[in-house]
Amino acid sequence: MIQEQDLPLLVDFYELAMAQAYWSEGMQERAVFSLFFRDMPEHRNFVLACGQRNICEMLENLRFTDEHTARLRELNRFREGFLEWLRGFRFSGTVRAVPEGTPVFPQEPLLEIEAPIAEAQLLESLVMNYVHLESVLASKAVRVVLAAQGRSVADFGLRRMHGVDAGHRSARAYRLAGLSATSNVLAGLDFGLEVTGTMAHSFLQAYPRELEAFKVYARLYPGTTLLVDTYDSRRAVRRIVEWLKSDPDARVGAIRLDSGDLGAEAKDCRKILDDAGYQDIKIVASGGLDEYGIARLLEDGAPIDAFGVGTSIGVAVDSPSLELAYKLTQYAGEPKMKSSSGKVSYPGPKQVFRQFDSCGQATGDIVALCHEQFEGQPLLEVVMEDGRTVEGAVSPLDQQVRQAGALLKALPERLRAIEPYEPLTVTISEKLEQLQAETLARVSA
Repeated sequence: MIQEQDLPLLVDFYELAMAQAYWSEGMQERAVFSLFFRDMPEHRNFVLACGQRNICEMLENLRFTDEHTARLRELNRFREGFLEWLRGFRFSGTVRAVPEGTPVFPQEPLLEIEAPIAEAQLLESLVMNYVHLESVLASKAVRVVLAAQGRSVADFGLRRMHGVDAGHRSARAYRLAGLSATSNVLAGLDFGLEVTGTMAHSFLQAYPRELEAFKVYARLYPGTTLLVDTYDSRRAVRRIVEWLKSDPDARVGAIRLDSGDLGAEAKDCRKILDDAGYQDIKIVASGGLDEYGIARLLEDGAPIDAFGVGTSIGVAVDSPSLELAYKLTQYAGEPKMKSSSGKVSYPGPKQVFRQFDSCGQATGDIVALCHEQFEGQPLLEVVMEDGRTVEGAVSPLDQQVRQAGALLKALPERLRAIEPYEPLTVTISEKLEQLQAETLARVSA
């Protein structure tokens, strides 16, 4: 398992190789790198940017130890002087980033890093990995939350996620996306999500009779949720009703359905409970659900009060990657850009202005040069300066969650639906367009 102290080596080789080339050539001028994506991922109306401010603590603490340089020496590719430079590495740059949980669109920087070029180059893969994971997972999870129409959604995805790091950090992204709970104990404790869960089918199978298992669990955990679909859901609920009537001290908070026709079973189980006078017992549904399945259930009138969602959000199954790019946009004060076919970028440090109508609904974004001024809310803010986190720039997670909720609520309703729509209009400022043309002419000469 990767330890935090080993993160300096979590780089692609070419970043170290380029950093050594910059060092050997005495290239120490400041560079600006921009992190953005060019095209909206399939099945998404927006990307929920996560992780871009939470990298600050990691960047502050990034150090190459004697052990790290000794391991790099084994590759026989690095000069002793450069390894000594790595031993003295301290991030000294500036980071500007949008707030955690900001809905973003193509060509908009999620963050920009300004630092001596070798420093900024070394961070490429580490920063991209950090932001990519949380943004991909949050962008899927928020769709599930929106489909649930205010009903509680819990994360059940740990067992099938791609590694324990993803299983842990996902919970922070899920909180920003609006999930209310997780079955992941460590992540829930670390990131302030309610820790929840019922039982596995194996617990029921371990007892001679299903009802005996229910009674044991309810005695140990009054008000618990009982998993009723191991054998026959409707029969199990009828037995629970008979038991509750015979034992007034027994308390059950909910039943959980995990297989079969969830809509039909929920309706039948709801009727059994209601007819017996147990309207307060909730129904939780799980089992291969995603936003589309949840939407269909609710459109069909399924009386489901909460959802547990696992694999679909744990691996963002329908759109598991985001084509993030980390591109040099300025070096030594001179604008830089990539101009290859299909991958043209915009030069210079930038700002994004989100514009709103009189009702507070977002109407469009303007991507401009950082010194330009437009009406609207500037999204990129300085979060690190001279290698140190700016006081108050990385707010507590509870505050991040509230701010993310407000930014999401400000999106047009059509973008908060799960059906595909054209993303928010993103306009490139005239000065940025002009700088791109001038830079392209210069690099093409």
